[in-house]
Amino acid sequence: MEKREKLGSRLGFILLSAGCAIGCGNVWKFPWMCGQYGGGAFLLVYFVFLIILGIPMLSMEFALGRSAQVSPVKMYHKFGEKGRKFRFHGYMSLIGSIALMAFYTVVAGWIMYYLVKFATGTYENLGFGSMISNPTINVSYMAVVVIVSFTILMFDISKGLENITKKMMLVLFALMIVLSISSMFMSGAAEGLKFYLIPDFGKINGDVIVAAMNQAFFSLSVGMGSMAIFGSYIDKGRSLLGESITVASLDTLVAIMAGLIIFPSCYTFGIEPGAGPSLLFDTMAVVFSNMQAGRLFGTMFFAFMTFAALSTVLTVCENTVACVCELLGWKRRKACMVSCVVVFVLSLTTALGYSVWHFEPFAEGSAWLDLWDFVVSSNFLPFGSVIIAFFCTSDKFGWGWDNFMAEVNTGKGIKVKNWMKPIFKYVAPLLALFIYIYGIITFNYG
Repeated sequence: MEKREKLGSRLGFILLSAGCAIGCGNVWKFPWMCGQYGGGAFLLVYFVFLIILGIPMLSMEFALGRSAQVSPVKMYHKFGEKGRKFRFHGYMSLIGSIALMAFYTVVAGWIMYYLVKFATGTYENLGFGSMISNPTINVSYMAVVVIVSFTILMFDISKGLENITKKMMLVLFALMIVLSISSMFMSGAAEGLKFYLIPDFGKINGDVIVAAMNQAFFSLSVGMGSMAIFGSYIDKGRSLLGESITVASLDTLVAIMAGLIIFPSCYTFGIEPGAGPSLLFDTMAVVFSNMQAGRLFGTMFFAFMTFAALSTVLTVCENTVACVCELLGWKRRKACMVSCVVVFVLSLTTALGYSVWHFEPFAEGSAWLDLWDFVVSSNFLPFGSVIIAFFCTSDKFGWGWDNFMAEVNTGKGIKVKNWMKPIFKYVAPLLALFIYIYGIITFNYG
């Protein structure tokens, strides 16, 4: 049997796991959702659900991966007869990872395009609508993202993915710190920070609660096996609740810092903070085009956005490669090349979906991106989380609480206590189930 690859350090595990979670959801979705749902009120509720939903789910996925020491597609095979009925979730992980990359690589390409435009000083008259309707831009930048990512993954886990991601994440944090500090000196900083950091309890309603719950859940990328694969690459030196708290804290720190950059800018230049999904692209491009040293700060901003997006692409594609290797018995290089072709072909649907390959799966104006996002965000992530929680905590049908406790608490660090059992067994999975059902019912099918 081929020896299991291992990460070279605990820092590598932390940054890889954080890199998987940190992405467009933090620096694109979090600020505009926060802006639309009351600023500080949303932020407060988000913290609550991060603690009672996000961290428990992350701990359970890490524990499954570390105990099994294989990729998600073979994970449940390691748990004997009880794992047999849950093996379908392993295959869901592979399918879900590919589906996620079918649109995420294109989004990463959009961000890279903005980076290039600012870096070269050709950012005048940048328009998000004109960019996504240009098939040449979409396909070429998506291709760069896909080819670069799978080329890095051809090397072994410590020399390739771990080495690159560690450097990329450290640069990401450095860029965000510089940009956050610079935003404090804007004329609208005080008003923007007040909106962002001081909760108005009168704004907390059902919509804010559901939105914050969704963001806390999806931000950590739990439920699809992407975190389990990194659990399988680490030793038993540290307990997993503590590691989950560290990863969730880094993920949240990036999201908060994105807001620290964006909201002072909004109040300085008179831009509506609740502008929605366009807040990052069109709005920030306008901001940087009209500020002193705008080219420099615009380049830095979209550089950290590119690093954030690529960190997710790399880590999710690693899940795909690991699953393919173990499912088909291929070497890493062959699995990377074949997976690269598959992801590229499927990503063409999104890249061409706003121009030559129109397809409206739901309401008028929807596109391939909406279909892929619905498959992953509204189905695979929440449903997968329910499966993981049920398997980890069910003594009759699954792994069982005692076995989960033994694994998650092995090593130094913060431990899961028995009084937390209701949170892991009932609160977290029921919230995930609510997100799944609510997303299906309220989705705009047209």
